[in-house]
Amino acid sequence: MNGAFDDWMKTVQAASENDLSGFLPAATVVPTKLHAAMRYALLGGGKRVRPLLVYAAGALFGADAAILSRAAAAVEMIHAYSLVHDDMPCMDDDELRRGKPTVHVAYDEATALLVGDALQSQAFLVLSEADRIPAARQVAMLRLLAHASGSAGMCGGQAIDLDSVGLSLTLEQLEQMHQLKTGALLRAAVVLGALAGKDLDPAELTALNDYARAIGLAFQVVDDVLDATADSATLGKTAGKDAADNKPTYVSILGLEPSRALAQKLRLDAHAALAPFGEKALRLRELADLIVQRKA
Repeated sequence: MNGAFDDWMKTVQAASENDLSGFLPAATVVPTKLHAAMRYALLGGGKRVRPLLVYAAGALFGADAAILSRAAAAVEMIHAYSLVHDDMPCMDDDELRRGKPTVHVAYDEATALLVGDALQSQAFLVLSEADRIPAARQVAMLRLLAHASGSAGMCGGQAIDLDSVGLSLTLEQLEQMHQLKTGALLRAAVVLGALAGKDLDPAELTALNDYARAIGLAFQVVDDVLDATADSATLGKTAGKDAADNKPTYVSILGLEPSRALAQKLRLDAHAALAPFGEKALRLRELADLIVQRKA
């Protein structure tokens, strides 16, 4: 990674943290416990990959910063809610997230359930209050986020994941699961950022979808590699949990080195998909590199 990209990334991450804090109720507002737990779940941690994708895609079309801030916050709230629920005992049952106790451990299970519910609602509230954007495009953005979050997207992928524990999946079945569980929300981040700037023509949407598909799979492949090779301190969550829970992964199906090779291929696929945009897509290309080359 170069210095200019690092500076841009830190600027977007800091802005996103500030925006997320501002879009949440204060911890002093009733119900105080719920609002404090929402802030605990959302603030002060994470790589903010999805906001970075929103801003990078927005740069392609000169999107308004105020609209981008709301789109980035909305997609990050959906992501954070999914993590809170994923970590609960009825799901993946984990006690560590982003280097600190998970919400149900720091608070309690009922609060964690409500935190996820409230963050999901807050995401749509934040996005619905964006101004300086045509109403039809704003509705399209809300529809996109809803579709990516529900049974045809993230929640559907999680359901397949839970039903697949201990089973032998084909590579195609594993890809379908992760295109829903991880890829759908990453695609939403990319397309939301672009829609913050303009209505997309079919060629633009196809290119962005191809890019998002590649980075969505790459993200999960690298996650599987890191789960098998990194320690908990590095990851900020429990390492080796996929193997311990007998979950099908790219590493369990392909092996470690073929999984690493697949991630590199997907990185190149992402770069190729961005060719029509030329140098304007620099940040999106750099984010594809970050996703594949990350160590945590």
